[in-house]
Amino acid sequence: MKLHKQVKFDPKDSIIHFKKMSKEEEKPLVSKPGIMFDLVLAVAFFLFMRNVLVPHVPSEDPLAVTIVSSMTAFCMTGVFWIATNMLRVTWVDYSRRQKK
Repeated sequence: MKLHKQVKFDPKDSIIHFKKMSKEEEKPLVSKPGIMFDLVLAVAFFLFMRNVLVPHVPSEDPLAVTIVSSMTAFCMTGVFWIATNMLRVTWVDYSRRQKK
């Protein structure tokens, strides 16, 4: 029979120390204008993708075509939204590191 070693959790070991940023690096990774710009891009992407997906829906009912293409475009827009936000955060972080 194999005995397992017991590991005790010490809360003091789990403290994460953050160093304070200097005044010139106060630019946040995510800003309200950036989110609004990404939102406008996401709405435009949704409308574009909905129109692109209409011919690919295997139905003759216009309501079904609209619903299915909109639902698919909505999922793709969610991925687009996450990608644009990740790209924006990466650019801001990259520009911060370039200044150092």
